[in-house]
Amino acid sequence: MNKTTARLGWLLASPYLIYSFIFFLFPLIWALYLAFTNWNLIAPDYETVGLQNFIEAFFSQSVRAAFWTTYKFMLMFVPIVVVGALFLALIIHSLPRLKGLFSVGYFLPYLASGVASAIVVKGVLSYNSPLNIFFRNHLGMDINWLDSPILAPLMIALMMAWKFVGYYALLFLSGLESIPKEIYEAAEMDGAVGWKRFWYVTIPMLYPSFYTVTILAVGLMFGIFTEPYVLTGGGPDYSTHTWQLEIYNQAFEKLNAGYGTAVAIINSIVTFASILVFRKILEKWGAKHGWE
Repeated sequence: MNKTTARLGWLLASPYLIYSFIFFLFPLIWALYLAFTNWNLIAPDYETVGLQNFIEAFFSQSVRAAFWTTYKFMLMFVPIVVVGALFLALIIHSLPRLKGLFSVGYFLPYLASGVASAIVVKGVLSYNSPLNIFFRNHLGMDINWLDSPILAPLMIALMMAWKFVGYYALLFLSGLESIPKEIYEAAEMDGAVGWKRFWYVTIPMLYPSFYTVTILAVGLMFGIFTEPYVLTGGGPDYSTHTWQLEIYNQAFEKLNAGYGTAVAIINSIVTFASILVFRKILEKWGAKHGWE
């Protein structure tokens, strides 16, 4: 490679490099510095406070609530969306025609605005909604969906599963379409039909799709903001209080920018560690079925 070609390569890559520096590298360095200060977003002067923000966050009730709430959402959302997406992909895959039309139709909720979807769900679950009126008049049940520490997280998890199941189904569908028919024919000759074929052939062959969908779903749980912000505001009793809500409240509501940045850094570390654990588990499962 001569110098002219190398310079041309750097020139073509320069827009992306400049973009990354302005919107990623520089904010990251600034955030690492800001986490050790007591800046309030307004005052021109601020002090460095060392590890005080991190120590305060470690003992904070709201931060601990955000930590546990994330895993609570994860336990509800990930199994629902993975199983739902796989089931939907199997249905679309079995259709004799119009697969593309149905795929696009189920993908549309993913494109909907999170705020708009949350407002619609909030209206459906409100006290005077037709759903609640039916429960009260015909079943004698007065359910406060969004004011229950058990039901509120479940409603948010179900809403997010509805939003993302179509998107993840496309990933499973691409995996199903890529499985060679010869493998099914060989399995049938060995007596693997029906449920056995699905469990011992289809599921292992979908490992790349399972890996991608699971990692995306786990990572998504650490960035939840819109749904709990609109539906519950993090309540009741911190049952839907997420990392992003904590960061937003501290940095923009209470103007504790330094402390909010420290919480964001802790969030990123927890996110990285959690995804790493899930990656190791999935890779062991894949290696067991011949995926190295």
